[in-house]
Amino acid sequence: MGTSKKVTLSVDAAAGRHAISPLVYGVNFGSQTSGLNKVLNIPVDRWGGNSTSRYNYTNGFTNTGADWYFENVVSDQSLTGFVDADRSTGTKSLVTVPMIGWVAKNGSATEHPFTCSFPKAAFPVQDGFDHWDPDCGTGTRNGTDLTADPSTTSTQVGSGFDQAMVASLVSRYGTAASGGVGFYELDNEPVIWNSTHRDVHPDPLTASELREKSLDTAKAIKAADPSAAVLGPSDWGWCAYYFSGAQDCGQAVDADVNGAEPLGVWYLKQFAAAQQSSGARLLDYFDEHFYPQAPGVALGRAGSAATQALRLRSTRSLWDPSYVDESWIGTDVGAEPLAWIRTMKAWVNASYPGTRTAITEYNFGGLESVNGALAQADVLGIFGREGLDLATLWAPEKTSEPWAYAFRMYRNYDGRRHTFGDLSVKASSSNQGRLAAYAATRSSDGALTVVVINKTHAKITSRLSLKNFAGRTRAAVYRYSSAHKTSIRKLASAKVHAGRVTLTYPASSISLLVLPKR
Repeated sequence: MGTSKKVTLSVDAAAGRHAISPLVYGVNFGSQTSGLNKVLNIPVDRWGGNSTSRYNYTNGFTNTGADWYFENVVSDQSLTGFVDADRSTGTKSLVTVPMIGWVAKNGSATEHPFTCSFPKAAFPVQDGFDHWDPDCGTGTRNGTDLTADPSTTSTQVGSGFDQAMVASLVSRYGTAASGGVGFYELDNEPVIWNSTHRDVHPDPLTASELREKSLDTAKAIKAADPSAAVLGPSDWGWCAYYFSGAQDCGQAVDADVNGAEPLGVWYLKQFAAAQQSSGARLLDYFDEHFYPQAPGVALGRAGSAATQALRLRSTRSLWDPSYVDESWIGTDVGAEPLAWIRTMKAWVNASYPGTRTAITEYNFGGLESVNGALAQADVLGIFGREGLDLATLWAPEKTSEPWAYAFRMYRNYDGRRHTFGDLSVKASSSNQGRLAAYAATRSSDGALTVVVINKTHAKITSRLSLKNFAGRTRAAVYRYSSAHKTSIRKLASAKVHAGRVTLTYPASSISLLVLPKR
């Protein structure tokens, strides 16, 4: 294998300085995977997803919605079991609070038949039935949605239920300020409730419904725990950033939204107005989900060579104002470049200053592959450099898979919980698409840490120039690569001479340089 074209790197420790929130290294349902929170030193763990929209904390039941035949089931892990597991590893919990208006009734806890919204007895002809429970159907006939009675599976609730739910957690664990649950999310992906939970919410979500339910639920959370942080609207992707459910991704009109104003901007303004009226902040984080829409990238396996290359390019949609998304967003819609984190921050600064930013679901796919690990390492570097405040990866599984080594490089690279720095500084690459670089200083010991990701299939020898950092003459080097897929290797230290470090970065690798302060 040859050597790739020359790429130069530089770090200026006096430029671009800002704190990196440790909360960007979070996951979803990490406590359900043995050892994940402990091994990866995870700071925040989210209880979220479609199943949490109808979770009933009083009985432990939820409804699977359109994900699986609209069945009432016992949650895989109770909410208190989830929080208990997080607390055992020092991980903060982020809990989704239902605001759709319905939560699951009791049902069969362990065996079929489950209570479901479209039972065969009431709807004998449907497009399909659960092969495990032939009584429960898809809720469609000849591709047309059937209409369910919400009370078949669910109980109608309001903000009083939400307040009681949070109060129950405060009673058990204390307030957020005293070490209890620190974060609460305003349901999950409300713009598509009429798809994911159409049995209880068949009508598209209007902007006014989103406003009223969000404000009421946020008030309920703050009434139970004023010190807790609230996140919202936590929606699914591009269409929901800009349009309510009633607008059908721009194909219809919602009179509650002002003209062509993005739904996210309008949403922030509603909370800003509420604070101006009451004097109390109800929304602490502007939160949206981010799944790259490029074909074959998100949630799937590594895929073809072309898909893998596309995955590594698609991370640019998080920040790069020159990158047009290689998906329906950039072609069919003709949208301007996403630069999503920067867009979120611009919306906040213009409409509700002081609100932090979060992405509580994201997944760039290929988690089982080194290609996915490279993308994940790139994303974590972007989160820190761009100043995102909180992020949680969707669907992580085994800590032995490559994605987990990308997390280790930032959170536990040596098995002793040493981490990437917590103060971002300027790192530059002459070709970020081939050799990406991220840098930070570490407040605990003053060390400069630099992550370098070789996204190519060839080794690259590169000179790293250091500015405004007085360090020692040797740098520790840690590496994860396709040559060693189940470990991070500590290599021979690298010589630092006249403010420069020259190293060869193997193909498809993640390298971490730790330069001790003099």
